[in-house]
Amino acid sequence: MSLRLSDIQDARKILQGIIIPTPILSDEQLSKQIGAKAFLKAECLQRSGSFKVRGAYNKIARLSDDEKKHGVVTASAGNHAQGVALAARLHNIKATIVLPEFAPLTKITATKAQGAEVVLHGATFDESVAYSKHLQETYGYTYVHAFDDDLVIAGQGTIGWEIIEDLPETTVVVVPIGGGGIISGIAFTVKNLLPNVRVIGVQAENCASIKESLKAGKPVETNYSRFTIADGIAVKRPGEKTLPIIKEFVDEVVEVSEEEIANAIFHCVQNTKLVVEGAGAAGVAALLAGKVKLKPDDTVCAVLCGGNIDANLLTRVLEQVLVRRGRYIFLKLLVADRPGMLAALTKTVAEARANIIEVFHRRAMWLAPLGYVGIELLLEVRDEEHARQVIGHLEESGYHVEREGVGDWD
Repeated sequence: MSLRLSDIQDARKILQGIIIPTPILSDEQLSKQIGAKAFLKAECLQRSGSFKVRGAYNKIARLSDDEKKHGVVTASAGNHAQGVALAARLHNIKATIVLPEFAPLTKITATKAQGAEVVLHGATFDESVAYSKHLQETYGYTYVHAFDDDLVIAGQGTIGWEIIEDLPETTVVVVPIGGGGIISGIAFTVKNLLPNVRVIGVQAENCASIKESLKAGKPVETNYSRFTIADGIAVKRPGEKTLPIIKEFVDEVVEVSEEEIANAIFHCVQNTKLVVEGAGAAGVAALLAGKVKLKPDDTVCAVLCGGNIDANLLTRVLEQVLVRRGRYIFLKLLVADRPGMLAALTKTVAEARANIIEVFHRRAMWLAPLGYVGIELLLEVRDEEHARQVIGHLEESGYHVEREGVGDWD
């Protein structure tokens, strides 16, 4: 391993005036839930919306004039694309970015807005990497790897330095893992500055390769067969450079489910007023799910590594969490097919202080008895107790109510 602490110091100098020294925010609600002091390193507020500009700029700033003349190329799940595009624009050089075909629209648009040429190729990040390497060989571009590069790792390591500098009482740092760039840089830096700090890595269980790789003693490709909302860490295989650093400096790696990630996104929006993408919320997900062992005197810092979530996906995530928490309920009723019956039903709902989100009339689909119509109601309620009160009031008013549960799509 060639990484040195002086590399992190050099990266800090290069990044001065370029990046935002992002704040570390106290999260009182999370602290109550985990029984320890919780803080969030808000890299979701960084330029380009994630930490990636740190490593990308540190790499691109050191290119020779000839390398800059030819331009750079990279592959990305989205955030690295924006970081490279921004760094290239600041140096006035050409950047070609290969993204997976199903990359979030918000990341594609933001990358193009930085002036980069965007090429959509491959169903996964790894397929995008293979094509970007082809472009590198064809056109003589300099490759800026998303994570498996010493200068990129050093750039990400500046986050760890800021954590120790701004929150020296930290005892636990929780970091998402995709290919391993951010956790390698942070873990290396933190452990060199404060050796007793525990560093916990978090992967999405639908795309988790680190545990198998550590067990095998080399990078192993996971069987990536399921979708994850944490697209920023959906990397099938860790880096050759990052895995040894993870092995030496990361204390534990845990995995989180899609539902746990969704809960963490909801938590950040609801309690910290921060928009965080799935990958960025992975650390909070692990804490909320109780997957990180903590002591009452611990001070934990979770890194919110990105905030580039598509607005449509964010809406779906928030709505689904609201359903799972009983804030939205879905009811089915039969009412007489006569004028005024729907008005009477909605009045009864209003009496119970529930808010109607959607109403559907069903005749043929339900095969409702002649003379009746099926009504489906999506209602907003305060909590589960209020939901039961609403249903009770409807039944007392003469309606037969069926409540639809949360579907199991596994």
